[in-house]
Amino acid sequence: MEQFIGLDVSLKETFISVREGGQRVWRGKCPSDPKLIAEMVRKRAPEAARVVFETGPLSVWFYHALREEGLPAICIDARHAKAALDLARNKTDANDADGLSHLAEVGFYREVRVKAFDSMLTRTLVAGRNQLLKMTTQLSNQIRGLMKTFGLIVPKGAGRLFASHVREQLADNPALEKIISPLLESWLSIRARTAELTKQLIASARMSDQCRLLSSIPGVGVVTASSFIAAIEDPENFRKSRSVGAWVGLTTRRYQSGEVDYDGHISRRGDNHLRSLLYEAAVTIMTRTREENALRTWGLRLKEKIGFKRAAVAVARKLAVIMHTMLRTGELFRHSEPAAA
Repeated sequence: MEQFIGLDVSLKETFISVREGGQRVWRGKCPSDPKLIAEMVRKRAPEAARVVFETGPLSVWFYHALREEGLPAICIDARHAKAALDLARNKTDANDADGLSHLAEVGFYREVRVKAFDSMLTRTLVAGRNQLLKMTTQLSNQIRGLMKTFGLIVPKGAGRLFASHVREQLADNPALEKIISPLLESWLSIRARTAELTKQLIASARMSDQCRLLSSIPGVGVVTASSFIAAIEDPENFRKSRSVGAWVGLTTRRYQSGEVDYDGHISRRGDNHLRSLLYEAAVTIMTRTREENALRTWGLRLKEKIGFKRAAVAVARKLAVIMHTMLRTGELFRHSEPAAA
């Protein structure tokens, strides 16, 4: 008879629950190591039909590692599972594992597509670069703020210009220079590391036909194109291009109950970073792009009716649809023809 396993994964320990024939037959725990978990599952459930666990920080590693061990691993949506797990009287890791095994047995779950390691490498590269950019901005603002206390106003400027301005201001204040100089050297070092990651990202994008294809869209750069491809992976993961906008969280939420029926704000579900990049690209298309195209014209007309921010969100949603269509068809961005809805 088939067995169904639920895994409640944490950083140190993983609770395991095995169900068979409508009831729990074993429950235990072991260190959060996929190999050790696979050995335990094979020992306690040799006829395992499903091994279910929730999305989380370790889900990508667990999914691929358990699959390599030959187990039928399934990663499910944590928000969807929460509704069922909250029915338990006591919230414990062991009870969560029981609830997940029950979901595995009845098949009441929403499976999540787990990204490949190559896509996760791209996402990690983009995330690491963004973190360094934030650090440089925070550090430069900190330097400006500390120097203002002593009446030293650093003129506007970035990069080498900022560093030269700081050094000029500190030339007549050796005591303050001893404090600010280490911060400035750290700022320069972080900028150098950021440049290294940027070169890696650009080199990776140049080798990708898909990145070059998406970069033909005005306002879409290397970061947006790479992030979109890493998130979508295979265009065939979506049957309709219109579904991408909802998947990224750029469609409005709807609430209907009896006589109450209204649309709210966008759902903000899915990849927050990708959604932000698409919005930034939409703003660029509407404000900075000089070359006229159907998407920009449509967005500017919409702005007159509903305002700039809501129009930018609509352009971002349509941009996601267009980018997915381009990946599926392999066609370049069309500037003159009407944009795909």
